[in-house]
Amino acid sequence: MATTEDRVRQLVAENLEVDGQPLGPSLDLDTGLAEAGVPSMDIVAFAKLVAQEFNLTFSPEDCARLNNLRDLIEFIDA
Repeated sequence: MATTEDRVRQLVAENLEVDGQPLGPSLDLDTGLAEAGVPSMDIVAFAKLVAQEFNLTFSPEDCARLNNLRDLIEFIDA
């Protein structure tokens, strides 16, 4: 079974692009999506996708604390 990190990386690779190029699985987990150049509307759509994929709900406070993919993975695993 795939780890949470593997699943998140796959979702990133399949759903997020910057300037028409997929971010890919090699994205540094400590880099925020906005820092990587992902538009804010795409980040919101990605959050909805992650919530659906992992069957969770994000509060506004949760979103404020999740600064990068590593934080997101730790939140999902918690």
